[in-house]
Amino acid sequence: MSLTSENTVVGFIGTGVMGKSMAKHIQNAGYALHVYTRTPSKAEELIKEGAVWHDTVAKLADVCDVVITIVGYPKDVEEVYLGADGLVANAKSGAYLIDMTTSSPQLAERIYEASVTKGLHALDAPVSGGDIGARNGKLSIMVGGDSGDFEAVRPLFELMGGNIVLQGKAGAGQHTKMCNQIAIAANMMGVCEALAYAKTSGLDANTVLKSIETGAAGSWSLSNLGPRMIAGDDEPGFYVKHFIKDMGIALAAAKEMGLDTPALALSESLYKELADKGYEDKGTQALFKHWIED
Repeated sequence: MSLTSENTVVGFIGTGVMGKSMAKHIQNAGYALHVYTRTPSKAEELIKEGAVWHDTVAKLADVCDVVITIVGYPKDVEEVYLGADGLVANAKSGAYLIDMTTSSPQLAERIYEASVTKGLHALDAPVSGGDIGARNGKLSIMVGGDSGDFEAVRPLFELMGGNIVLQGKAGAGQHTKMCNQIAIAANMMGVCEALAYAKTSGLDANTVLKSIETGAAGSWSLSNLGPRMIAGDDEPGFYVKHFIKDMGIALAAAKEMGLDTPALALSESLYKELADKGYEDKGTQALFKHWIED
């Protein structure tokens, strides 16, 4: 089946900071869009533009050729996919199920195995790029699953991302996202310390940023979150609480493999301190407060 906008009904579960923009790109491309949220208000903008809202996962699954999910935690993923009223039990035969949540690699493997037994196609496809990447359709999409399934849904991925790579079998997308989060965790500490040093030494942090972001120190976090740190803007492109969840998954997976990750462990501890101070619903750039309070 060719998954064109003329013959494909797409379901979307998870219309949060990133999910709403991702779903909007699919809707704007002409696909019939169905959404599930616990309350219609969270999908109000999409519904006004023609999306059909469902009050259960099962009802959405029954009418969709493709279902994309981006929810909060692995427990949410497990419920949405493997629960009695979930996607695997209720999806149309031959449907494609794409989890874009950052979740457990082992859970991704379980979902894939359960899907295969039901004649379904499952892919794990976590993303990176935050709210900016989601709005601009420039997310990095890391995919695990069968190559044929990957190629079938590539047109949908291309609406949401600009760097789309099949990493390997089921679970490989999630393992790749763990690599991404480990790199970010250490980098965020460096970004914060560099900008704190700039401020403490009497430099203008924005002027410093102009010099260092294009050199060897350059990174996505420095260029995109550095200005937010300097401005005291803690609004979430990616929540502190969700980053802590991701680091916990990565630490558990690394431990299982016998890999020591001290920088990741330190970053997790700092973010947990931040959450304990009431910043769990703020953006990850709020880590700057460990060095510089408003």
